[in-house]
Amino acid sequence: MELSQNSPQMLFSDSLKKLSFIRSIKCGDLVIIYERHDVMKAIKVNEGSIFQNRFGVFKHSDWIGKPFGSKVYSNKGGFVYILAPTPELWTLVLSHRTQILYIADISFVIMYLEVVPGCLVLESGTGSGSLTTSLARAVAPHGHIYTFDFHEHRAASAREDFEKTGVNNLVTVGVRDIQGEGFPEEFGRRADSVFLDLPQPWLAIPSAAKMLKFDGTLCSFSPCIEQVERSCEALQANFTDVRTFEILLRTYEVREVTVESCQEHDNGSLMGPPKKRKHTNEQNKDEKLMGQAVMARPSAEARGHTGYLTFARLKCV
Repeated sequence: MELSQNSPQMLFSDSLKKLSFIRSIKCGDLVIIYERHDVMKAIKVNEGSIFQNRFGVFKHSDWIGKPFGSKVYSNKGGFVYILAPTPELWTLVLSHRTQILYIADISFVIMYLEVVPGCLVLESGTGSGSLTTSLARAVAPHGHIYTFDFHEHRAASAREDFEKTGVNNLVTVGVRDIQGEGFPEEFGRRADSVFLDLPQPWLAIPSAAKMLKFDGTLCSFSPCIEQVERSCEALQANFTDVRTFEILLRTYEVREVTVESCQEHDNGSLMGPPKKRKHTNEQNKDEKLMGQAVMARPSAEARGHTGYLTFARLKCV
């Protein structure tokens, strides 16, 4: 499969060319428009185009030449931030062709699969490419991801996304039914890691065992515990150190609020206003002092169960 080297760059195979937040935005770059933490959009910069939202009209031409992270203004004085399309942000804005892995699972997968620069990683299936993009950054500049999906249209869409984000020089997308056919034999004993996101991963585990270097690592993502049990049974033949995890992430909202003034204990803790004898309403109004404080509380929209991550290590023979 031939790969183009002339794509908008989020990651680079050349270690001398590193994405930095002081790099200037150019025509043709993919950028992330940040309105707030839960409202972001991916846009390709084109001279002569505009972006319009509730804050007004933004001209793309005003963005060109500015560094990533810049605050840009609309015709009405509203503003947004122009951010670089890192894997973390791309995961939040990409098109969901399938259920995707999010940051908590992705970071855990990369750590436990021991993915480092120079690794060769096999993945099935590609899906929306959320994990693939982060894996590509982890293996850069000299590693490679070979990802497979049985659905030809989905694989084609993934290739387009990888070109947009600039990781196509690190990722090769193939169309193949890994459950039925296994991985291509050309990768035998060459892979450092294998990742499976399949309905019946136990069918692909024997093939994965043949692809991995001895002491290589495997991860299988499954939404149901019954899938995990069958996968663990299949792993017993060739793998050791089998472990399953469920990652639950709890986020907090941190914001500044207006409160009545507080007194401080000797130990530094805060307590409410001291109790006073009864006063008139006018006296109470005069004595109330207002101030600003930072409050942290659990988010009302905490993300629950996504799936189970089963890891194993190929036995050394």
